[in-house]
Amino acid sequence: MNSSPTVIDLLIEARWVVPVEPHAVVLDDHAVAIDGGEIKAILPIADARATYAPRERVELSEHALIPGLINAHTHNPMTLMRGLADDLPLMTWLTKHIWPAEGRVMGPDFIRDGVELAVAEMIRGGTTCANENYFFPDVIAATYRRMGFRAVVGLPVIEFPSPWAKTRDEYFARAEQVHDDLIGEALLTTSFVPHAPYTVADESFERIRMLSDQLDIPVHLHTHETAQEVEESIRDHGIRPFQRLQQLGIVNERLIAVHMTQLTDGEIAACAAAGVSVVHCPESNLKLASGFCPAEKLRVAGVNVAIGTDGCASNNDLDMFGEMRTAALLAKAVAGDAAAFDAAYALRAATLNGAKAMGLGDRVGSIEVGKRADLAAIRLDDLETQPLYHVASQLVYAAGRHQVSDVWIDGTRKLADRKLVGIDTDAIRAKARGWREIIAAGDVA
Repeated sequence: MNSSPTVIDLLIEARWVVPVEPHAVVLDDHAVAIDGGEIKAILPIADARATYAPRERVELSEHALIPGLINAHTHNPMTLMRGLADDLPLMTWLTKHIWPAEGRVMGPDFIRDGVELAVAEMIRGGTTCANENYFFPDVIAATYRRMGFRAVVGLPVIEFPSPWAKTRDEYFARAEQVHDDLIGEALLTTSFVPHAPYTVADESFERIRMLSDQLDIPVHLHTHETAQEVEESIRDHGIRPFQRLQQLGIVNERLIAVHMTQLTDGEIAACAAAGVSVVHCPESNLKLASGFCPAEKLRVAGVNVAIGTDGCASNNDLDMFGEMRTAALLAKAVAGDAAAFDAAYALRAATLNGAKAMGLGDRVGSIEVGKRADLAAIRLDDLETQPLYHVASQLVYAAGRHQVSDVWIDGTRKLADRKLVGIDTDAIRAKARGWREIIAAGDVA
């Protein structure tokens, strides 16, 4: 006697399922069964229809279903500074435009409205998780929670006062309070985000190392972003920033090192030995002329390489499809090897590697049984992605974020046939235009 089909919340049937793990696998005409936000099975569509009775069935006949993309380094409130100060070197950009603008407008309303704009943009681009690095993490967390978006919320530490905290002790006290407040959250975890070696003192790094160990959370910081940063560290400390971080105990499996454009072979080997994750932000680095991350050397050495967009003030978008393509192409040019950083690895860097870096590798980043259902569907029958020979290559080298049709976070539909679910786009647009008037009025060329 045949047993009756199992009732589940959702069955997504796709022309192609790209699970990321196993690596470089593409499953034709497969379905993903989801219940309670968890992936229960990945199986051929015919078998799925015989096995499950879904409350909702979504048929994606011309689509690739992939894990939701993971933006492993971003400053999402800075979407409200998109295009404010373009075509400038990093320190001019920071000191003459970005930091003065932040000093004028940074506060809970600015933070909330910037994150709302970023979440809407990310979902429309197939991104389901972000590694956040900015001030007012309490407001950031509340906004992500309200919008149902997965994130690692950064706990900032920097040696100068900001509207968030005035002293070192206040930064740490507020960081621990936000961390404690987020314990048990389904979609939110935390990391320490000391800004950079040149803005954080040894004493702060030592406290961060101790607390990172105690709380078992990552340390997410910009480092080796420019040659100038390295030169100034040698001048001020007598050693390169990475060596200083090693001496302070920061270089370990919890370190998420962002940018890393200035690396020796020895430093690459040390990253691999210590289990460091590196976040490659190619478009921001190119735009600010910061240098070239040796992404292929890192990959070959066994370093976990993830991909991030950086903030909209230096990119100027949160487009992980564009970032994957740029990362793959730039890695080939830097390595002098057309086979470097291939499409399957670029997709992995933008999904599972980001999850691993952020301490979420057991929850998201791949389509596997037992993981949470963070998923994105990309329609591949557009003229721009025809004809189709290899799915992963098409996703990385030809597809664009405008082809993302549907998105789920923790099994909840966030984008349905290109329409955002439960997000008031008119209100977000109006608030962004309001901030533009305020910020532009105070910017000095």
